[in-house]
Amino acid sequence: MKSQQLLTGPGKLLEAQGNLTQAGWATQPVLDANLENCRFYAFRPLQHLRLKIWDYYAVTTPTHFFSFTISDVGYLGMVFAYVIDFASGAYKEETLALPFGGGVKLPRNSTEGVTEYQKKDTLLRFTVEGEKRLLSVRWPGFGGSALNAELALSCPAHHESMNIVIPIPNKRFYYNRKINCMPAEGWVEYQGVRHAVAPGTCLGNLDWGRGVWEYSSFWVWASASGFLPDGRRIGLNMGYGFGDTSAATENCFILEGRVHKLADLKFTYDNRNFKSPWTMTSPDGRLELVFTPFFERVAKTDALVLKSEVHQMFGRYNGQVVTDDGEKIEVVDLIGWAEEHNAKW
Repeated sequence: MKSQQLLTGPGKLLEAQGNLTQAGWATQPVLDANLENCRFYAFRPLQHLRLKIWDYYAVTTPTHFFSFTISDVGYLGMVFAYVIDFASGAYKEETLALPFGGGVKLPRNSTEGVTEYQKKDTLLRFTVEGEKRLLSVRWPGFGGSALNAELALSCPAHHESMNIVIPIPNKRFYYNRKINCMPAEGWVEYQGVRHAVAPGTCLGNLDWGRGVWEYSSFWVWASASGFLPDGRRIGLNMGYGFGDTSAATENCFILEGRVHKLADLKFTYDNRNFKSPWTMTSPDGRLELVFTPFFERVAKTDALVLKSEVHQMFGRYNGQVVTDDGEKIEVVDLIGWAEEHNAKW
């Protein structure tokens, strides 16, 4: 594996002149997201329009996938949720588009605070409270009925996550934290049916992002949170695309709350037929996976200066990973996702 740079901290993400203090990765969020130090435009009031910040939560159950997001991409705030029934393929997604991010609240860091959107009877609130992440959702009219949820995701202090800082040309950057395999408890109610969520079978994810991208950006992201046949929790996080990843990639797998770091991976898939199998392999043989999709989510946004197209595939991972200690682990029918995203933002 090529050498990858570990982030050290605690410290600040940005220097006073807007340069990154360091690039690399860590198993905990060691840098403070001091975005007020951004200096990529001479006319600073324009900088807010180029900042991209989001909190994306997902919960995978044996039967469903539930996702809730609050984001502010500068020109536009976007609040969205979607529900997928694995057995029937039933799918519903709704999005609220908010000019210039009006009405959304996102905290400075991933370790504290409240992420929130509320207007009249519609509420999405994500609260960090000790070792719990509490998700409250009230969305009247969602899917012609309503979407409501009360969920608690457990994330003890020793639970590791993938934290990465990478530079992008012209003082752009990406600061990201991904938490996999958080035991989830509570309920989700959709179309009058209440789905129980229990930590022995249901796991949560967080994709927390802060950064400034080039206007035209492309990336691939693949992830999963589930269980091995022996009952241990395993998560996947893999990706490539924008930015300079010479200091570190985000590629890893997570076993029982511990990150096992990987370097570059090779992705093979057909973007003319996303439903065909994907493969992910590492040159050192530590990861060999085949991802077989069973559902395609397509999300398109066309809002003048903001354009986005996502093909997010849901499917099953099969193959093998090797831990830092040399243990070979068979991955069998692990439900997860893999996506290609093209954005002008």
